[in-house]
Amino acid sequence: MTYLVASELDPRRPGDRFRELLARPQILRIPGAYNGLSALQARDAGFEALYLSGAAMSASMGLPDLGVITVDEVAFFIRQIARASQLPLLVDGDTGFGGVLNVMHMVRVFEDAGAAAVHIEDQLLPKKCGHLNDKKLADPEEMAARIAAAVKARRDLVIIARTDAAASEGLEGAVARARLYLEAGADAIFPEALHSAEMFREFARRMPGVPLLANMTEFGRTPFFTAAEFQEMGYRMVIWPVSALRVAAKAHEALYADIVRDGSTRNAIDRMQTRKELYETIRYFDYESLDQSILRTVVPDGMPPRD
Repeated sequence: MTYLVASELDPRRPGDRFRELLARPQILRIPGAYNGLSALQARDAGFEALYLSGAAMSASMGLPDLGVITVDEVAFFIRQIARASQLPLLVDGDTGFGGVLNVMHMVRVFEDAGAAAVHIEDQLLPKKCGHLNDKKLADPEEMAARIAAAVKARRDLVIIARTDAAASEGLEGAVARARLYLEAGADAIFPEALHSAEMFREFARRMPGVPLLANMTEFGRTPFFTAAEFQEMGYRMVIWPVSALRVAAKAHEALYADIVRDGSTRNAIDRMQTRKELYETIRYFDYESLDQSILRTVVPDGMPPRD
């Protein structure tokens, strides 16, 4: 039970742990988790790192992914996911929440909350999902300044530069921007919304030795590829940013429809996690045992001395 017992926590810094995973020969598979429960389920499934998507956070709050949530709201999600799972967490930093000073503030807040890595994109506010049209890009030098500011502010956070330029400036523009961001100090590059295996391979060919992140989101511009296929194309990380939220949201719809139709949840029972399964996931009995061990009565041994 790792949430409360300090002796069981990994003493390494989150960013260092993320770097160690990234240094391995196999691609790092990073599923999206949007709260502490989904983070625990991902860890139990065997994943070693997690991703916190801005789209998933916003949607879970009933908001669109247009850059309207704040640094402190993101930090709330970081804290619960990092504390619950104890896994290195890559966080969507959108555009950095403002100018270079805002970027530095974001980095410090995210690190304090427990993040291991952050990606920052080269869009302008109001930003859009990377797989939508009509995205407005920042000047390349402005984005490079954001990256330099993030690097200057961090202690150990991994800084990933995301470029959305492929849609409007083509692969040449995206590559040129990525090289500039690397010069500014980025540790890795995230080319967003590439739409063919040829594009993924060509981008990787032009970025020799650079850790690259691929986004395998559903209902976007990127066709389905497996983690192994991304690795073969030259990528070191792959995220599935909103998949867990999409599945959960569809299950919510079905449940509420059942209750409206039947006035009961009887027909949804076989789709539910049982109480026992939920308690196992959240380590209910570990917490209970810890509470009992801490509150156990201490019986005096012998008589106290007289004053």
